Amino acid sequence: MTVNMAGYFGKGLSPQQFMAGMTRNRDAFVRWYDEFSWPSAESKQGFRDLTRHLTDLRCIIVGADWCGDVVRNVPVILRLMEEAAVPVEILVLEEHLELVDRHFLTMGGRSIPIVLFVRGDGEIVGKWGPRPRHVQEVMVEFKINHPDSSAPDYEESLKRARSEMMRRYGEGTAYQSLIVSEVQALLESNE
Repeated sequence: MTVNMAGYFGKGLSPQQFMAGMTRNRDAFVRWYDEFSWPSAESKQGFRDLTRHLTDLRCIIVGADWCGDVVRNVPVILRLMEEAAVPVEILVLEEHLELVDRHFLTMGGRSIPIVLFVRGDGEIVGKWGPRPRHVQEVMVEFKINHPDSSAPDYEESLKRARSEMMRRYGEGTAYQSLIVSEVQALLESNE
């Protein structure tokens, strides 16, 4: 990735500031945060061992409180970064549209959260988001099969895709283990 993020250090909100400033979905965000649990003790220890070697790492998240994927997924990222003692800043999407539009569109859209793992010099060493791969597959397939948003069946097909994404997320916290393993694999590739 070519963009250097050093100029964004200090421009975001701390997780606490982000949560305190939420005007929408705060209760759900806090619930997902509070309900997080590691898939296993081995998983937690493995993550701790991995991140012990990543001493110059920061996490920058682009998000907004109105986004359901932010509400579900960012609490998991925050818990992982807490365990690893990695500093986190959250850039509110509406305040950083140019950054997203120039460097981080997902299939042509502003999909959030965008989770960036960044070295102290600003180099991006990993990107995750907007949702676990198992859930994102649905939107990828939808975009491939429905490129014309003015097509008569577009809205109904989008509704079905979103319903399938929610089904894949599930009712409980099981999806969180997917995020844990995906982030762990991403960070292992930069060890």
